[in-house]
Amino acid sequence: MTPNIHYEDREIEGERLELTDKTAIYWLGPNVTLRGCMLVTNISARWLHLVSGTLIDCTIQAKSELKALPWAPMKVKGCRFKGRFTGNDFGFREDVDDRWRAGGIEDCDFSEAVLNGCRFFNCDMSTIRLPRWPCFTFLDARRFAAELARRAWPGSFDSVIRTVCDPPKGTVASAWHAPTVAKKSDTTVEELRAALETAPGIFM
Repeated sequence: MTPNIHYEDREIEGERLELTDKTAIYWLGPNVTLRGCMLVTNISARWLHLVSGTLIDCTIQAKSELKALPWAPMKVKGCRFKGRFTGNDFGFREDVDDRWRAGGIEDCDFSEAVLNGCRFFNCDMSTIRLPRWPCFTFLDARRFAAELARRAWPGSFDSVIRTVCDPPKGTVASAWHAPTVAKKSDTTVEELRAALETAPGIFM
């Protein structure tokens, strides 16, 4: 029987939490507060359930790639992210269900993370430290959609542009990893960078 490990209805301060048992299911919340903790993951996102709670001044380290994890139920403030995150959504969302409206993100540092296909919702991006090249981030892509759509993009990268320019409600940014995207778009990192450098609304 798969063990369930719950962190709920309490405040944890200054501890190291290892979410690394691949035979267990981890639950953060409801009503958990982690303050100044080190949260280490080495599991698939399907074994990690973010129910509700607050992470303050924590370090979140993904020892293996963390894919498709919605952070919307969690309030995340002053945290540092390390490791590889793919298809993660940060910040609260009003277009899904009530549980996803409870969270948010501010004052967080992703400069040591690798982000690909990660989106930020309903937050002030000026408080978020983003990773630099070879990661790149579209900021407020809907605003620049017409200009981005008109441009010539290498390979099949225009399919990414179409996705980026028509995002779900509340999307304020989306971050990508150039080597990963270039390979999937049948182009090179160099060609992609050359195209991105002159495009509007992009942080590199």
